[in-house]
Amino acid sequence: MHEILNQILQFLQQGIAAIFRFIHLVWSWSVNQVSHLFSVPWQEWPVLKVILLVVIVALVIWALFQVFWELWFAAERILAAFAALLVALVHTLPRVLLAGIVALAGVWIINHIDNSVLRLPDKLWAGSSSSPAENQ
Repeated sequence: MHEILNQILQFLQQGIAAIFRFIHLVWSWSVNQVSHLFSVPWQEWPVLKVILLVVIVALVIWALFQVFWELWFAAERILAAFAALLVALVHTLPRVLLAGIVALAGVWIINHIDNSVLRLPDKLWAGSSSSPAENQ
């Protein structure tokens, strides 16, 4: 079970790392494109190109705003799921404690009970005319 959980966690870690590598790649390319855009003399562009640039900037800001809110809600759901996991684990603690107490009590009884009380009378031993103690 421990190995399966480790495999699942490793798969999740690799998936998240791949997503962040992709985001880094896109972000680096975008920053490079924007830096090239600021190096050209766009102040001398025709008005239509400047308006198109403003629309593109507005769309990029809108897309980043959407990403921000989506990540915010995802983080909220992740924290809620983590809290639910902790509640479920804490909820099982009394039963685990009860199982441990029952096991401890059972082992203590087995180790401290007098064996002579538990012996069956010789007449109840099936298939033998003598008790097991006499056969040894």
